Amino acid sequence: MTVTPTKADRFSFGLWTVGYTGNDPFGGPTRPALDVVHVVEKLNELGAYGLTFHDDDLFAFGSTEAERQKQIDRLKQALADTGLIVPMVTTNLFSAPVFKDGGFTSNDRQVRRFALRKVIRQLELGVELGAKTFVMWGGREGAEYDSAKDIQAALERYREAVNLLAQYVTDKGYDIKFAIEPKPNEPRGDILLPTVGHALAFIDSLEKPELFGLNPEVGHETMAGLNFAAGIAQALYHGKLFHIDLNGQRSIKYDQDLVFGHGDLHNAFALVDLLEHGGPAGGPAYEGPRHFDYKPSRTEDEDGIWESAKANMANYLLLKERADAFRADPEVQEALEAAKVAELSVPTLGEGESYEQLLADTSAYEEFDADAYFGGKGFGFVRLQQLATEHLMGAR
Repeated sequence: MTVTPTKADRFSFGLWTVGYTGNDPFGGPTRPALDVVHVVEKLNELGAYGLTFHDDDLFAFGSTEAERQKQIDRLKQALADTGLIVPMVTTNLFSAPVFKDGGFTSNDRQVRRFALRKVIRQLELGVELGAKTFVMWGGREGAEYDSAKDIQAALERYREAVNLLAQYVTDKGYDIKFAIEPKPNEPRGDILLPTVGHALAFIDSLEKPELFGLNPEVGHETMAGLNFAAGIAQALYHGKLFHIDLNGQRSIKYDQDLVFGHGDLHNAFALVDLLEHGGPAGGPAYEGPRHFDYKPSRTEDEDGIWESAKANMANYLLLKERADAFRADPEVQEALEAAKVAELSVPTLGEGESYEQLLADTSAYEEFDADAYFGGKGFGFVRLQQLATEHLMGAR
């Protein structure tokens, strides 16, 4: 099995991931911060191809222009020295006290204007560094109390903000698109655009919907009790999977940000199969970065940080090999045929058939033997899933 990553695998990490110092709501940091140049060098050594970051990851909130530029220059030099790229950037509109009620949807109009300026500044930096995607996670865009937030007005302010950003990049001629990252809750009790479906509906209301897609995260959809692989399939179906955040999550609880595969391993297998193959009958696959948005456990020292980074990439590559073997297995192909998986791709109506022909077709209803499905005509889904499990476990 090949688990040595290369830049061709397009693995990227957020600066906030390997740079996580271990703090949580109940305890402070358990390890010191890492320097950005050191991070770039280590990721390059491990086989990653990209680094992503919030503005406040690279330079502290409130930094002077000189402090900001110093860190930008250091990052540029490290990228030039290693060949790593910056495929995506994002803005922190959730950590500083000014954003305690959100950025784009704060009840305070001046905060909303400040948030837009902060985003545009990071957008400009992203374009300068060659980023093609700008992710927007609205972690504070929400509320805890129903009476405190006019949700319809908040959505309109959200829409106003992203419409402005779309017009900005259009007028500037920038080659960059936006990816909305859904999450149901945490840190706010209820976050706006909580799932893939909510975000898709919101995008459809925008003035330039072609510039907007999704950045779904494993943990976020799982926190909502949803099937992440199914959500990714829908995003691909709509042509809206602009970026993806890979990590691990064990059921509906706080956002764990575990190593990819250290959660629902079956769903991770299905996800990698989908990303690499586009589905049983082909279809749109994903060609963007395989981005890891995880947090090294606060129990780890720096050695543990890099071991966890390696584990993310190794698990993806292992699952990719297992998915390839699953698809190539003749017994799996037989099971897929028995389960009629490919038949779902056949239109229910014949070519040129209308409801008139359907109603005239007695075999579709009058002569159809629905009773034959009682005690018969099983689909064999359990056998198919067992074959997937055996491939996943290396038994085939």
